This record gives sequence, structure tokens and C-alpha cells, in this order.
Amino acid sequence: MAQNIYDTPAFFEGYQQLPRSVLGLDGAPEWPALRALVPRLQGLRVVDLGCGLGWFCRWARAQGASSVLGLDVSQRMLEKAATLGVDSGIVYERADLEALALSPQSIDFAYSSLAFHYIEDLAALLGTVHRALMPGGRLVFSIEHPIFMAPRTPGWHVDAQGRKSWPLDSYQMEGPRITNWLAEGVVKQHRTLGTLLNTLVQTGFSIAHVQEWGPTDEQVAAVPSLAEERERPMMLLVSANR
Repeated sequence: MAQNIYDTPAFFEGYQQLPRSVLGLDGAPEWPALRALVPRLQGLRVVDLGCGLGWFCRWARAQGASSVLGLDVSQRMLEKAATLGVDSGIVYERADLEALALSPQSIDFAYSSLAFHYIEDLAALLGTVHRALMPGGRLVFSIEHPIFMAPRTPGWHVDAQGRKSWPLDSYQMEGPRITNWLAEGVVKQHRTLGTLLNTLVQTGFSIAHVQEWGPTDEQVAAVPSLAEERERPMMLLVSANR
């Protein structure tokens, strides 16, 4: 079973204070770039893999999705999501993405935001999603960039002139990475960029777009602290077709 760190009280409380939890999609700086990859949702059946507080689920319905299935391993997240808006077209279910079962050709669009790096058997999950998508369906997801996740001790290095750099080590050594973020012992699964993209291809997807996300000039001007995100890619955004 996937690690359920989000139900840890300290982690859950800390996560709720993040801008992307308080402000929703607009609190995530990568959202405009991710949104650009999402197809027209009018009439589509959508699944959100790792839906968290359900912000994308509610947005998808506002865009005309006929139904949205929000899946997450965290009971706390799902309970909170249910309080943020009642919509008969959205169903929230607790599910372990490591052992997910979806009916073949039962969805038109699959979405996931910053969840796949927690999954140990990503090939199995992608295979399940591929089978569940209708022919011509699309998967759009964000994931922590392998450069961001690879270091055994991640963190900025600041030189005497105050310039930041992101030391990179252990990149070819795939496997778990344990970090302390909002709680002790958060386990993520590092894969090289090649492994990630080849896994998509091997499970039958056709890669349509890959973006090593960084903030725009306008975003940096509005939020100067985002400038450090240009020193190394933190997130990878991918669109792939069934």
C-alpha cells in the first residue's frame, strides 16, 4: 500500500496551510502551464488520481465534465474535500493507487497533480489508467522532476556571493528517497527522466508534451521568491494520449 503520510495529523495540518491548499488551483504556480495541457472537458468522464482536497475535481465540473471521480489514499483529504462543495457529479473514493482497479474504457480524461512520485509500481498504475481510458483519451500529470528528487540530501547550496545552486547526486540510482517535508520520513520514488518517459511508452501511451516547468517572467515579477525555481526544474508536466 502507498504510504499514507497525508493522514498524519502534523502533515495534514501543515499541508492545509500551503498556498495551493488555501487558494486552490490558483495557489499553485504551475497551474497555468498544467491547465494549458487539459483538453476541453465538456461532457467528459474524468478521474483525478490523488485528488487531495478536490480542487481539480470541482474545476473540471465547472468546465462541463459529465462526471468526476476523485481518488485519494487519505481519508482526511477526502473528508475535507467533501465539505468544500456538494456536487452530485463528483464522487470521492478512498483508493490506493498502488493497487488501483478501474473498469476498461470507463473514462475519457485522467489527471494527476504531484502524486505519481509516491508510487513504487508506476508501470502498473499507468497500465491501469491506459486500459481505463477510451481510445483517444488523454492523461495529464505533474510530478516532481527527477533532478529535484534525486539528491540524497536535497537542498540549496548558497555560495559566498549569495548565489543558489542545487547539488545533484545519485541521479542514476533509482529508488526511494526519504525526506522530511511537513513530517518526518516522507518516502518518494526517484526515477530518471528516461525511465519515466519510457514507462509511459511501454504501457501504450503516446507522449504529446513534456515541460520542465519554471515560472514565467510575469510570475517572477509578481512573486519574486519564484525566481529560485529557475535554477533547477522542480516539476515535470506531461501530456500523453491513449
